[in-house]
Amino acid sequence: MATHLLKSNFCVQGYDVYKPTLSRFGNAGGLIGNTPAEVSKDVDVLIVMVTNEVQAESVLYGVDGAVSALPPGSSIVLSSTVSPAFVSRLDLRLRNENKGLKLIDAPVSGGVKRASEGTLTIMASGADEALEHAGSVLSALSEKLYVIEGGCGAGSGVKMVNQLLAGVHIASAAEAMAFGARLGLDTRFLFDDIKYSEGTSWMFENRGPHMVDNDYTPLSALDIFVKDLGIVARECASRRIPLHVSTVALQLFLSGSASGWGRLDDSAVVKVYETLTGVKVEGKLAVIDKTSALQSLPSEWALDPLDDIRKLDNNLKTLVVLDDDPTGTQTVHDVDVLTEWNVESLAEQLRSRPKCFFILTNSRALSSDKASALITDICQNLCTAAKSVGNNDYTVVLRGDSTLRGHFPEEPDAAVSVLGEMDAWIICPFFLQGGRFTIDDVHYVSDADRLIPAGDTEFAKDASFGYKSSNLREWVEEKTRGRIPASSVSSVSIQLLRNGGPAAVCEHLCSLQKGSTCIVNAASDRDMAVFAAGMVQAELKGKRFLCRTAASFVSARIGIISKDPILPKDLGISKGKSGGLIVVGSYVPKTTKQVEELKLQDVHNLRTIEVSVEKLAMKSAEEREEEISHAAELADAYLRTCNDTLVMSSRELITGKTPGESLDINFKVSSGLVEIVRRIKTSPRYILAKGGITSSDIATKALEAKRAKIVGQALAGVPLWQLGPESRHPGVPYIVFPGNVGDNKALAEVVKCWARPVRLSSTKELLADAERGGYAVGAFNVYNLEGVEAVIAAAEEQKSPAILQIHPGALKEGGTTLVACCISAADQATVPVTVHFDHGNSKQELIEVVELGVDSVMVDGSHLPFKENISYTKYISFLAHAKGMAVEAELGRLSGTEDDLTVQDYEAKLTDVNQAQEFIDETGIDALAVCIGNVHGKYPASGPKLRLDLLKNLYELASKNGVFLVLHGASGLPKELVQDCIKLGVRKFNVNTEVRKAYMDILSKPKTDLVHVMAAAKEAMKAVVADKMHLFGSAGKAN
Repeated sequence: MATHLLKSNFCVQGYDVYKPTLSRFGNAGGLIGNTPAEVSKDVDVLIVMVTNEVQAESVLYGVDGAVSALPPGSSIVLSSTVSPAFVSRLDLRLRNENKGLKLIDAPVSGGVKRASEGTLTIMASGADEALEHAGSVLSALSEKLYVIEGGCGAGSGVKMVNQLLAGVHIASAAEAMAFGARLGLDTRFLFDDIKYSEGTSWMFENRGPHMVDNDYTPLSALDIFVKDLGIVARECASRRIPLHVSTVALQLFLSGSASGWGRLDDSAVVKVYETLTGVKVEGKLAVIDKTSALQSLPSEWALDPLDDIRKLDNNLKTLVVLDDDPTGTQTVHDVDVLTEWNVESLAEQLRSRPKCFFILTNSRALSSDKASALITDICQNLCTAAKSVGNNDYTVVLRGDSTLRGHFPEEPDAAVSVLGEMDAWIICPFFLQGGRFTIDDVHYVSDADRLIPAGDTEFAKDASFGYKSSNLREWVEEKTRGRIPASSVSSVSIQLLRNGGPAAVCEHLCSLQKGSTCIVNAASDRDMAVFAAGMVQAELKGKRFLCRTAASFVSARIGIISKDPILPKDLGISKGKSGGLIVVGSYVPKTTKQVEELKLQDVHNLRTIEVSVEKLAMKSAEEREEEISHAAELADAYLRTCNDTLVMSSRELITGKTPGESLDINFKVSSGLVEIVRRIKTSPRYILAKGGITSSDIATKALEAKRAKIVGQALAGVPLWQLGPESRHPGVPYIVFPGNVGDNKALAEVVKCWARPVRLSSTKELLADAERGGYAVGAFNVYNLEGVEAVIAAAEEQKSPAILQIHPGALKEGGTTLVACCISAADQATVPVTVHFDHGNSKQELIEVVELGVDSVMVDGSHLPFKENISYTKYISFLAHAKGMAVEAELGRLSGTEDDLTVQDYEAKLTDVNQAQEFIDETGIDALAVCIGNVHGKYPASGPKLRLDLLKNLYELASKNGVFLVLHGASGLPKELVQDCIKLGVRKFNVNTEVRKAYMDILSKPKTDLVHVMAAAKEAMKAVVADKMHLFGSAGKAN
């Protein structure tokens, strides 16, 4: 009121017992006094606005009271809500002062907001002279000014009637809403229906939303109606009129005040009914359209604050993230995570002054008492470690669940008990990758194109950490059991983030009272970055915060730029000698749907082992042990045979009678899964653990990891670690898949990406890599298991690509079994190996081989006339290309003998360059076997005589057409000549004679057992193959 009068060009002096109010008034240009008497000197009009009659008496007649200092003829405007009798007595006393003081009885209605705007409703009564004297002031303050006849006291009488109606209407509105809640009605819809019916009232329409939203921010305090209806009660008693309804309403407000809600909004009187009946009047928040909700928000802050955060890197404190399960690492990369927290480990970490590191507490798996003790222990060790290395520049973040589960406020309380009181607690559960948004203080979980209030999701029904409130301010009150009222919780709005930027965030945080709690709204990563940048500015000004956040805050706070999901090839583990291990313990419905989808996707070579939850948690020790032993044996066998293996708890949810019992059941199930993984001896190619508690226990207890490097994410929101050297499986990728992340296909998507590829490369890709790298790939003829194993072993040891080559003669004897053996060996190889059928000169045989699934075939029509060769090759090329197979053909004809196939010297023919272009154009082949003087088998004593000039011309032609050159008859070629051929474009050499001779030589040496013959033959052939790989330049070239 005083400030508005200043704006209306009145000269105003002010006094208030609350000093901050006086300071604000002084800053606005008002004059400040230290007592009522001091501000009353030389004034024309004195306005008294206090809470009750006692305060009015004190202001006017108490020590340093105003009446003694007022000049003669001045007017007093009493705007407080008091009884008419008090006003009448005051009017008489003032007239007895003999100073010509005039009293205007002018109670107001409209609240603080309308007072500041000058739009109050004023009910004024008094002598005409008094009303005329103060008329300009009253007009300036009001939108509606009513002059009540009847002299002083009449205005307060009208106000009493107004407050009677107001109080009764608020009480009846509360009663009606509570009744509707008891009837099981959706109170939000109920309110919308009634406000358009005949039973509505202004008070119902105004206070109803407060009740439905459970928002009791005090716009008009409940205690005001204790006072005002108390005045009504006294007046009705003194005037002998029974007022039954208002008297009952008074008792209702008295009950609310006695329960501790007096300073809340007057609509909080509905809590009396909630307490008596157990109903909840708060309306169920609506599910909203995601796109519409996000589009309705202001535009994001234009500048990227992460750049500023990164520039301050050396000035920022180390961020120590205490993670209540491993999933909090889901937005960072190149950051360490510790699973132990002794002073030595923490000191080692702090000594390097990293910008961030995680400590995996897994406290969500503990009881509240144990979680608090754990956080206290870690914080004490952290303080000790920091002092020992002289690095006290750190700040602690409690990373919690983005769906609001976990030990709050127990963990923050424990941290503060060691770290000291903070300027504020920051609550920030926004997590974009998981679809968690906070808008207008309500936390939502995204489900396709909808945003569902968190309190209405499956996560809010958690047996250990369940909750009802979706509004974060109310959630804080709920979880603290009223210790921190919703009305006291501050909020950083999206409007502030997007319109004011980091500076506005800093100003807001710096203005908070010490010990405050502040929630953060966010709907994008840019919002999170703006908040983080503003908080950094506040920290640089000396503010200290304790943050309880989801993962997005951490990456924003340290300025991390996201990167694409990590794939096996990025870590160089596309293939391995074992399968991947997937362990699923999380039982939330989202995980169950994801597992069902994984099974439906029919991932290649996936084996499933379902472990009975009932046997792990509820049956005898013998049954539990049998279940664990059986699962471990199966899993080990599956992994050893290169099968990806899913070990999952059965999907029935077993809960206890109390949260503590539920946690104990969870522990038994989790410890059973841990024991299964601990007994698996085979080192998996990768490990995926589904669920926060499961992934933590697997890492620390089954794998014995003490630290790991967070290398990135396997999928948005799905952390990927590499286990430390001390673990049971050093360097093995560990995928931490949260139970509440991703759509139904997310788990299947990750497993597919990490599945062992059926084949690392095709023959055409091998040759293309060789072309780019300037080397050649050896194609080694194989006849039996020893030969196949010799090529695979050499390739893996030399890290070289290789081709298993089957000649028609070998196919005749080995049949489809030999082909299957080669394909299986290539599939299981850890380096790129393909299977090639050589010298296919029978159409029927080639058609059959194409159906067997090899990677490439050689169509040998070199014995046919040129046009017939084209026709023959073109036909097979069409069939092979339809199945993705590469086709090699021969133009010209080699002399010599190979596998009982002989070409006499007079039949041999060099490749004709002029025919080569037509042949390539007509047949569409991928590789051309050339005849430049090379032979099958042994070269004559005079040595090989190759036409390198012809090879050069053929390479110029072939390279223009994307065709690779092949040279048969590589056995016996001198090293220098081989290297010349590679330089001139040969990308595949066929090798048979020398490898076969190594095998035959072993057979001539006596052995005691056939097994010994096999082993010796394999080693002998392997040595020859390895030499050729080095000769061809392919050693070390495996991708």
